[in-house]
Amino acid sequence: MDRAPLDAAVLYAGTRERWARVTIVAETQSSNADLLADAEAPDRSVLVTEYQRAGRGRLERTWTSPPRAGLTFSVLLRPTVPIATWGWLPLLAGVALFDGVREVTDTEVSLKWPNDLLCGTSGGKLAGILAQSSGAAVVIGIGLNVTTSAAELSVDTATSLALCGADALDRTSLLVAVLAHLDAQLTRWAAADGAAEACGLADAYRGACSTLGRNIAVTTTDGARLVGHALAIDEGGRLRLAVRGGVQAIGAGDVEHLRSAKSGPLDTVDPA
Repeated sequence: MDRAPLDAAVLYAGTRERWARVTIVAETQSSNADLLADAEAPDRSVLVTEYQRAGRGRLERTWTSPPRAGLTFSVLLRPTVPIATWGWLPLLAGVALFDGVREVTDTEVSLKWPNDLLCGTSGGKLAGILAQSSGAAVVIGIGLNVTTSAAELSVDTATSLALCGADALDRTSLLVAVLAHLDAQLTRWAAADGAAEACGLADAYRGACSTLGRNIAVTTTDGARLVGHALAIDEGGRLRLAVRGGVQAIGAGDVEHLRSAKSGPLDTVDPA
């Protein structure tokens, strides 16, 4: 499949006012790792790669995509807000991705907590986000499947914008839109000193999140698997899960949406 490269001139023109440094490379092991290793990288640095050889996601999963089939990029931030609020950054990035994809492609999408982007028609995973920190820096990596074919997808739960029926598949336009929304969300969040409720981030996230109100299974970072009903996203960005015996607040984990023959929470559930 013939896939066009990113248009560097259009990308730079659309981002230079709000992003300190934007770099495109043909290939790298990991854009997250490259930015984390760059001690001189300024706040709001963006690194975009046309091909990532060793990407990874949550729970140490690998993530790969054919060259130029998707968007693979990382942003480095040096937040000045209280560190206790940094947990909102991956969710903030999810909202920016949600808004940018809808703006350019008019495709129905949603967020699975904490920040997987799902196709609204099939429920397949379009994109994932991984945030990592080192000292005063946070790097957020985003991988979005754009023109990836079914044969090129590594897992059957994934999909791409093309497979979801999106007509507008220009990767440069998508990246400019996502970075514009990311800038806007970061600006409001910083002005509110990281208070997600005060700046509207929390409400925007809840409005985009298709996990709320569903029966789900959550694999936590220590390997435990919890099954329950997703009640709410609290002020810290944690998922409040109703389980037998009470309610648990979960700060990080991998969510599986479940289906139930009944409508009430905590009914017997099966994988969706």
